[in-house]
Amino acid sequence: MADENLQTDLTVKAEIELYYDVFVPEDITKPAPLLIAVHGYGAHKRYMMREARLVAPDNWVIAAIQAPHPHYRQTADGYRIGFGWLSDHKPEQHVRLHHKFVLDVIDKLAADGTIDRTRIFIYGFSQACALNFRFAFTHREVLRGVIGVCGGIPGDLDTNPFYKPFSAETFYLYGDDDEFYTQEQFRTFNEKLSAAIPSYRAQHYTAKHEITEEMRKDIKAFLASFSESGTI
Repeated sequence: MADENLQTDLTVKAEIELYYDVFVPEDITKPAPLLIAVHGYGAHKRYMMREARLVAPDNWVIAAIQAPHPHYRQTADGYRIGFGWLSDHKPEQHVRLHHKFVLDVIDKLAADGTIDRTRIFIYGFSQACALNFRFAFTHREVLRGVIGVCGGIPGDLDTNPFYKPFSAETFYLYGDDDEFYTQEQFRTFNEKLSAAIPSYRAQHYTAKHEITEEMRKDIKAFLASFSESGTI
């Protein structure tokens, strides 16, 4: 069969359902601040909702979004379903999907008066860090704050012409014994983020690739400071 008869990488458009959970505290004053929680590779929305509820102020709405790509992951008691955000195969498509997912959730919660568009924060662990930073650098006016734990930064941070510095307060946390990133990588990430983000702070912890209790305490204080200062 002649090669000229072969057509490759043809596409059709398809719709998928993206899943998220929302927690709305009782007796909140609407519209309320929103914390968007984004899990890492192999996790799920329930895990990140639990983490978000441990750090969010009492009067904040939380939306935990779930990655679209399911896979089996090995655990101590067998195999469980986990979810991932992207891979090396056409990652730009997955990045666009993440951006649209975040924007659509914001639109839905703002449309019914639940949340205030001027008070939106995003919290990501591991794989979600670089994704959330891509979102923040691209949609510069959307976020009031960004929290990234134990994750990387966009690989195209220095070359993407669409990225511009954003004003959101940013808190970057990482450990000294991470299984997936070296300390040299974290130092580089920290230097690049510090140079690119005007309102930036970072904290180094005694930790592996995890969210520790000390990190939770500092994240909770970071978020609470906005309410206490009257900035939201």
